[in-house]
Amino acid sequence: MENSERHSERIFLNGDAYIGNIKQEHPHGKGRYTWSDGTVYEGEWEEGKMTGKGKVCWSSGATYEGDFSGGYLHGFGTFTAVDASVYIGVWRMNIQHGLGKKKYSNLDVYEGSWREGVQEGSGRYSWNAGNTYTGNWKAGKMCGRGAMKWENGDLFDGFWLDGLRHGSGFYRFADGGYYFGTWTKGLKDGKGTSYPAGAKLPSLTKWYSSVGYYDMKHSLLLRTSSANLEDFGLKKPRVKRSLSEKLSVGGFFRSPGRISRRTKSLDGSFIRVGDPTGEASLLDSSSSLSFSTNEGQNKIEDHCNLVYEREYMQGVLIREKVRNDAAEISRKNKWQSKNQLKDHRKKPGEAIFKGHRSYYLMLNLQLGIRYTVGKITPVPMREVRSSDFGPRARIRMYFPRKGSKLTPSHKSIDFHWKDYCPMVFRNLREMFKIDAADYMMSICGGDGLRELSSPGKSGSIFYLSQDQRFIVKTQRRSELKILLKMLPNYYNHVGAHDNTLITKFFGLHQMTLKHGRKVRFVVMGNMFCTELRIHRRYDLKGSSQGRCTNKHEIDETTTLKDLDLSYVFQMDTSWRKFLFKQISLDCMFLESQCIIDYSLLLGLHFRAPEHLKAIGESPDALRHENSDKGASSQELLIPPKGLLLVTHEPNSVNTLPGPHIRGSTLRAAAAGDEEVDLFLPDTGRLRVQLGVNMPAQANRKLPHVGADPTGIELVEVYDVVLYLGIIDILQEYNIKKKIEHAYKSLQFDPLSISAVEPKVYSKRFISFLDKVFTDQT
Repeated sequence: MENSERHSERIFLNGDAYIGNIKQEHPHGKGRYTWSDGTVYEGEWEEGKMTGKGKVCWSSGATYEGDFSGGYLHGFGTFTAVDASVYIGVWRMNIQHGLGKKKYSNLDVYEGSWREGVQEGSGRYSWNAGNTYTGNWKAGKMCGRGAMKWENGDLFDGFWLDGLRHGSGFYRFADGGYYFGTWTKGLKDGKGTSYPAGAKLPSLTKWYSSVGYYDMKHSLLLRTSSANLEDFGLKKPRVKRSLSEKLSVGGFFRSPGRISRRTKSLDGSFIRVGDPTGEASLLDSSSSLSFSTNEGQNKIEDHCNLVYEREYMQGVLIREKVRNDAAEISRKNKWQSKNQLKDHRKKPGEAIFKGHRSYYLMLNLQLGIRYTVGKITPVPMREVRSSDFGPRARIRMYFPRKGSKLTPSHKSIDFHWKDYCPMVFRNLREMFKIDAADYMMSICGGDGLRELSSPGKSGSIFYLSQDQRFIVKTQRRSELKILLKMLPNYYNHVGAHDNTLITKFFGLHQMTLKHGRKVRFVVMGNMFCTELRIHRRYDLKGSSQGRCTNKHEIDETTTLKDLDLSYVFQMDTSWRKFLFKQISLDCMFLESQCIIDYSLLLGLHFRAPEHLKAIGESPDALRHENSDKGASSQELLIPPKGLLLVTHEPNSVNTLPGPHIRGSTLRAAAAGDEEVDLFLPDTGRLRVQLGVNMPAQANRKLPHVGADPTGIELVEVYDVVLYLGIIDILQEYNIKKKIEHAYKSLQFDPLSISAVEPKVYSKRFISFLDKVFTDQT
C-alpha cells in the first residue's frame, strides 16, 4: 500500500513549484514552495497550508522567520521589511499582536505590547534623537499614564491622550525646576504650581497618591510577559530565555515594588519599576532626585523659597501668584500639594483611596463588571429575545474574599453580584461601538474610579471612569424597576434613532453586602467626555419653581438651573431644525413611558480666554459706540472670532469623534452642505454631531446701568461649543408625583412646578428649549 505521505517535486501550470513531502496531493510535512513571482517559503506544512516553523522570502526582499498557522504568520517570529526595519515578537493572523520589539529604518525602537499591528498597552519608544517615552499606548499613540524624557534632560511624568500631554502630571526641567499641574491636548490648562530650581518640593509620593496613582494589584492593565500571550488566544512562544529577557524591556513589566527600586534597561538608562501604578517613569542615572515612601526624605536642597501659583487656560497664563515666605512654605509643606490638586479634582472628581467611603464599593463593582463582561463577551452576537429582558434575565455570582472555583480571591469584602439583562446591554455597547476590552479597562483599570459630587436631590452617588467616558450612578430600587420595565422600548427607540439625545445606558448591576445591604448601579455614557474644557453646565427642565442656584455657591463645576441661564443660543438653521426634531421624538418616547422630571443637560465651552475674562468686566467699559453710522441696533460687546468648520474626513486619524456616538455627522450650509468637522487650533478636528461638538453663538443681554437715552441694547456675544443630552429619565408620573402636583398647585402656579403629567411636561419642556435655542435672524 502506498504511504499516505511521500516526497514529491511538482511544477504547476501557473509557474509555482514545490519540493517536499505531500499527503493526499497537498504539501504536508517539510517542503519548499516557490511562487512564480519569486517568493519562497521553506518550512513545515500541514494539509496544504504553512503551519509550524518556517521562513518566507518575498520577491520584494522582505523576510519572515518563525511560526506559521493555517497559512498565516501566527505565533512568534522575526520580520525584516524592505526598508530594513525589523520586528521580533508575536503575530496573529499576519498582524503584530502581543509582545514585541521593532527597530525602525530610522533607528527608532519600540519594545512592548502590540494590538492589531499598532502599539497598544504598555511599552517603551526610543527615538533616534535621544527622546524616550515609557508608559501606556493606545491605537499607536501615547495614551494613559507615561513618562517622556527628552534628550535635553527635560522630563514629563503624567497622563497622555492621542500623543499629547492630557491630564495631571509634573514637568521636570533640565535645570531642576518643576511644574505640577494639568494639561489639555498638550497645553497647560487649569491651576498649577511652579517650583524653580532648588526650591523645596512637596512629597512626590503624596502627590502620586493625591492624583490617583494606585497600586496596580486590582488593575486590568496588561502585565506584558510571555504568560500574557494567552490573553490574545496565543500559545507561549517557544523561545530561549535570553530572547525572552530581551523582550522584558529591562524589567518594565515586572510586578510593582518599592518606589525607590530601579533597574537597568537594555540601553543602560534607568527605569523605575515600582511606582504606585505599576507603570514606569524614566529616570536618568545622573538624577539627583530620590523617591522614598517616607515623608521628609526628599533630597532636594532648599536653595530657593519662591513658589509660583499659576492658572492657565488653553496654554495662556491668565493668573499668577508668588509665594516667598519660607516659614509659611515649611508649615504647609505636608498638605499644600494635596490642597492644590483638590482644585483639579473638582472637575474630574475625587480620587478613591483605601479608607475612602467608596473604596470597597469600587473594588466590588470593578470585580463584578470584569467577571460578567468577560463572561458575556465570548457569546456569539445575536438579536435579543423577549427572555433577555426583565428582572429574571440576569447573571448571579457570589464573590467570597478567599475566592472560589469560579471567582478569584480579592482584598475587598464578600458580596453577592447580579448583572441584569447582560445580552441587552452587551448589544447596546456594540451598538455604540464600545469595545469590551476598552469598556473594562475604562471602568476597571488600575487608575480606578473618581467620585463626583451629586448635583441633584436624589442622594445618588456618581463615579467617573478614569478616562471620563462613563459615569456610574447608584440607583434607588424604584429606578431599577423603571429601567427594567422600559428597557425593551428603550432598546427599540435607541436602535431606531441613531441621533437620540437620551442617556446611553451600558450596564445595570446590583451588589448585596453583609447584613443584606443592597447597592444598585447603572453605567451611563458621559456627555461631557470631550477634549475641551466645559466652562458652564446647566440642568434645564422648563419649570421655574425652585430652579435657581445660590449665587455664592457657583463655580465652574456647579450645575446651574433654568433661572440661572442668561444666554440664548443661535446655530445653523438646519441644525436647529434637526435638533428639535430629535428632541420631539425623544419626548414622545418618554411621554409614552409616563416619564417626567427629565432635563436637558447642557455644557458650554467658551472659545478664547479673553471671552471669559470679559465676563467680570464692567459693561460701561466695554460699550461700543457707533455714532458715525447712527446705529441703533444691538452691538457686539466682544466681536466673536468665529469657529472654523472644515469638510469632514471620515478616515482621518486627526478627527476626534464624540464618545460612544452612532449618530451621523452634521452637514453645514456654509461648507456646501457637506459633513463638517470643527477645527480648533492647538486642539484638533472635532467631529460635529447632534449634541456633540456643536458650534454656536451665545448671546447675553447686558443690564442697563443708569439712564440710557440712546435706547441701545448691549449684548455680549460669545463663540461656544455645545454639548447636550436628555438625562434623568427614570421618574414615573406615579401616585406620589400626583400628590406632589396637587399639593404644590395650591401654593404655586401649576405650570411652574416640575411634577406635572407627562404630556404637559413634554410640551412645556420643548417650549422652553425653543426660547433657549432661537432662530437666526
